[in-house]
Order: sequence, then structure tokens, then C-alpha cells
Amino acid sequence: MLFEPSAHLPPAEPTTPDAVTSAKLFIAGGFATGVTTAIGSVSEIAPLTTEAILTSAGVGVDDTSQVPGKTTTTVALDFGRVTFDRDLILYLFGTGGATRRWFLWDEIVRGAIGAVVLVDTRRLADSFAAVDFFEDRRLPYVVAVNCFDGQAHYSPEDIRGALALAPDVPVVLCDARSRESVKQVLISLVEYALTLLLRGRADPAPAPGSVATPARADAGLPRRTGTHPARADS
Repeated sequence: MLFEPSAHLPPAEPTTPDAVTSAKLFIAGGFATGVTTAIGSVSEIAPLTTEAILTSAGVGVDDTSQVPGKTTTTVALDFGRVTFDRDLILYLFGTGGATRRWFLWDEIVRGAIGAVVLVDTRRLADSFAAVDFFEDRRLPYVVAVNCFDGQAHYSPEDIRGALALAPDVPVVLCDARSRESVKQVLISLVEYALTLLLRGRADPAPAPGSVATPARADAGLPRRTGTHPARADS
């Protein structure tokens, strides 16, 4: 005997889990700007790191004069994961800023929705190539100033001017050792990438030096004025 389903029965509960969105982010910067530290501090899983002891082979290649306490360097990449509100998972990829690592960047950047450029204002010029790289590929990025001693020695606008950034590129201060601080950087990047996506970015990246207010003459920061020669073949 066949029975019609009762109209009084409640609807069946969905059997599929809630939709989860995942995204890939690239964290980069110059040598010793804190990429490994940032991923390690914010990752909810044990981060994958490829740290190795600095050896005499790096003399004359890796400039540690401004970071005398640095004894290790990333030889391949870093990986971590962080979840926001249970429905957004961010996969974090980072790699060393030393010039010999640049061949990895083209591979790691594939599929990323945006990037963080970590900078150290003591060696701001070391991050010029990273800015060039992401602008050349028209990938949304934010600039995160790693305040190593807990103090901001330059204003975000001075840094914007020195890096010749477009007015809408976020410049944020952070402490790569702090989970909450790095989380705010990632939130800024995701919000910026979504803004550009919804706006439909169709214009090419502005020419360096043509859109930002120049850094103050007394700021003492180097100026990014064009494509970094080391990335001219990218």
C-alpha cells in the first residue's frame, strides 16, 4: 500500500554542510621582514616552515647588517591556515624575499586573490621589488609595516609616498608577532580585494610616482621611482 507524505511533517533538514569559501593569500616582502613570523603567529595549524641556518654562503648575498640577530632564513616557502567565522578559510603562502627565491614567486602567486607586502622601514628599498611584482601582475595587495620595536617611525602616508602607491592601496601598521595584529592585516586585504572585485577593476596599475603624495623630504625614506631592475624580466 502506498501512502502520501503527510503535509504536517516538517521539511527535511538539509544534508549538505554549509558552504565554505576558501581563498589563497600570498605574503611576501624583502629579506628579514617577518613573513615566517607573521604566518606562524596567525596560523591555526602548526605552520609549515622551511627555515635553515644562515651560513657563510649567504655572506654578501643576504644583508644582515640591519638585523644582526637574524640567524635563519626561509629556503623554500611557509604555509599556514586561518578560519574566519567558520565559512571563510584563508590559506597563507609565504616565501623568502632574498633575490635567489624570486623564481618561486611566479608559482606561489597562481590562484591567489591578493597579497601582503611586509616592509621594514629600516630597509624600505628591499620591498620595492615586491610592490613591482604585484603591480605588474595586477594582483590586489596591501602594505603592512612591521613595527619591529613596537613603534611606528613613519606615518602611513610617508610610506605611501615613498613606495609611490595608488591612493586606494591600504597601508597598515602591524606587529608580525601578534596574532590579532596579523589577522587585521588579512582582513584589510580580503576587504580590499572584494572591493576591487565588486568595483570591477579595469584600469591598469598607475605608473609609479604618478599617483601618491611624495614622502616628506625630511622623512629620510628612499623613493620607489620605477620598476626594480632585478624584476625587469618578470
